[in-house]
Amino acid sequence: MSNSLTKKNIYNVFIVEDDFRVANINKQFVEKISGFQVAGIANTGKETLEYLEETSVLPDIILLDVYIPDVEGLELMWKIRKQYAGIEIIMVTAAKEADTIKQTMLGGIFDYIIKPVDFNRLSQAFERYVEKQKLLDRKQEITQEELDAIRGIKASPEEREGGDEKLPKGIDPLTLEKVDVVLEESRNNGCTAVQVGQHIGTSRSTARRYLEYLVVTNRAKTELIYGEVGRPERRYIKT
Repeated sequence: MSNSLTKKNIYNVFIVEDDFRVANINKQFVEKISGFQVAGIANTGKETLEYLEETSVLPDIILLDVYIPDVEGLELMWKIRKQYAGIEIIMVTAAKEADTIKQTMLGGIFDYIIKPVDFNRLSQAFERYVEKQKLLDRKQEITQEELDAIRGIKASPEEREGGDEKLPKGIDPLTLEKVDVVLEESRNNGCTAVQVGQHIGTSRSTARRYLEYLVVTNRAKTELIYGEVGRPERRYIKT
């Protein structure tokens, strides 16, 4: 049994959630994200460990709830971490206690998402996972800036200053300027990543990467907009 840490097109996600309705929502969210598929769902700790013992291909990511009926506290998380160190764990739970969060971080989880799950927040975690995998696959050495980017660490105040700004890898200054101009022109109403991508001729994911960089550097803010149907979407507004 092994979970691949080499280049791959599809990453497998295993969901551990005792509420079948929440599990189904999480499954739908995962399957909306390009490059990911749900390998299975377990409602108990026993089912989870049996699956991991019996499967021929281990999942790349486990979405794990803290509150599992046949498990005490974080016992299941520690078992997975000890026996299957190559699997990334993303906690998806209603648990907000500082001590619980502290313990999961000591356990080396990849991310912690508090219910109710926001699709965009989950999508960001998965995108960061993909970037991490790509970076580790293609490079023998990693810079501090690259490491900070995949860990979601924000730029320092010095890096946020205008003219001498040191841009992280993957952020082109000319494209960034175009995105900034679009936001300025849409200052009153803001715009979505799709709209920005259409304006500057890039994909939605590329536009979102630049928009999120502007948010990190405090040059833009976000708000959720709700349409008549479908999931909420992030709107970016110039600050």
